[in-house]
Amino acid sequence: MPCKIVGIGEILWDVFPQGRKLGGAPANFTYFVKNLRQNGLTASRVGNDPLGAEIIDSIKGIGLDEEFIQVDSKYPTGTVMIKIRSGQPDYIISEKAAWDFLELSDSWKRLSGEADVICFGTLAQRSLKSRNTITDFLKLSGNSVIRVFDINLRNDFYSLKIISQSLELTTILKLNQDELELLKISDGFPHIKDDISFCRKLMGIYDIRLVCVTRGKDGSLLVDKNCHYDHPGYKVTVADMVGAGDAFTAAIVIRYLQGGTLEDMSILANRLGSWVSSHTGPTPELDEEIKRYLK
Repeated sequence: MPCKIVGIGEILWDVFPQGRKLGGAPANFTYFVKNLRQNGLTASRVGNDPLGAEIIDSIKGIGLDEEFIQVDSKYPTGTVMIKIRSGQPDYIISEKAAWDFLELSDSWKRLSGEADVICFGTLAQRSLKSRNTITDFLKLSGNSVIRVFDINLRNDFYSLKIISQSLELTTILKLNQDELELLKISDGFPHIKDDISFCRKLMGIYDIRLVCVTRGKDGSLLVDKNCHYDHPGYKVTVADMVGAGDAFTAAIVIRYLQGGTLEDMSILANRLGSWVSSHTGPTPELDEEIKRYLK
């Protein structure tokens, strides 16, 4: 039976120069979870407007369930203006969007208790309302649930306090190299130059089981309490990096649930993440080559 894997937080339109694409880390993450043959569910909120209706139609169109997408009668559907520079995205994120007002409804409470995995980040916690909802959702989940914190820092929409409180609830931590360096400074450990030692320091402070560090074209580092694995990455022609990290996280979660080794997790996560970065947009339709590989 497929595991129930929830992505909670923002859902929005990524607006590229060439047009709009469905976006938001939770939706991207659950899209790839679904393509890895597990039950990916997005918990988020859209406005009662044409853009919100389009998101719900798009969610259905990519094979996801819209049951846990709330509709807000007051605030609009979120958008992010994205410009790509040298393959890297710059973001202009609309404020006071519907996903800033997530509500812990009865159906969400049930979902929390049924979830096997919950993935969350910092962006949707920029508002107190959604932060409280996400925290309560995590705390209501079962003792065996795997909580995946994908830090995903965007602009100034985070604080060190939010990061620290989220780490207290984390089973698996995923972050990029820049975010790792920020944590070294903010946690008072800038003297720890070795990434593996610092990851293990975090694991000891917050009782985290696995830390995953993405390094762009240079692959990734995975660290648990007993060993680590460096993957050099796969060389591809980058279209844009939007969604690549979410694909990476989805692959890590699936292999983790299957009892895979750090090497197993790294190979699948880097393969899928690099494939996404070679395509435009966060949720490209899987071609036959990547489908064969995933099977």
